Amino acid sequence: MGTKIKEVDIIIDKAAPFAQPIMRHYRNLIHDNCPNVEEKIKWGMAFFDYKGPMTHIAAFKAHCAIGFWKAPLLEEFSNTLQLEERTAMGHFGKIGGMDEMPSDEILIPIIMEAWRLNEENVKLPAKNKVVKEIDDSVPEELKIALSKAPQAQFNFEKFSPSHKREYSNWIREAKTEATKLKRINTAIEQLNEGKSKDWKYQK
Repeated sequence: MGTKIKEVDIIIDKAAPFAQPIMRHYRNLIHDNCPNVEEKIKWGMAFFDYKGPMTHIAAFKAHCAIGFWKAPLLEEFSNTLQLEERTAMGHFGKIGGMDEMPSDEILIPIIMEAWRLNEENVKLPAKNKVVKEIDDSVPEELKIALSKAPQAQFNFEKFSPSHKREYSNWIREAKTEATKLKRINTAIEQLNEGKSKDWKYQK
């Protein structure tokens, strides 16, 4: 048998009157159909876990939202679930009352498929990591200043790419020409002494 916790009771009792029957019904539906489901509170919402997050329900001022943790794997129910261009944080849109609640005939197969995915340890597809392009270019103004300060240029060239980047980005991010000039002068002074941009904070 699954476990019910008092914290979910509290969330339901504090919800708006329209939301309480929706939340109770969905909660009972989960426990009636999915063995060994555990209730948890995450981000202030009632979650139903089985070998990891499975589904959740949340109440707002004027609507409830039901969501599925592995919704991208529930494509066979795309005619029912809002998998793209959602109108709410849930996958059934905004549920404003029991009359807007999907029927048990619709909910149970989706719930059972969500349970099966966790039972069989089916993983969500890995997200494509956005690789931020690193700009290792040296601003033209800094190049010119370095060309006039041989010692500073010599020390700059000895620095690691990350230390060079710190100086370049610092100058590149200056909002005004006056600030940029001031930063270039400071950079040359520090580089003449072989100091990195943040040498004061380094042990």
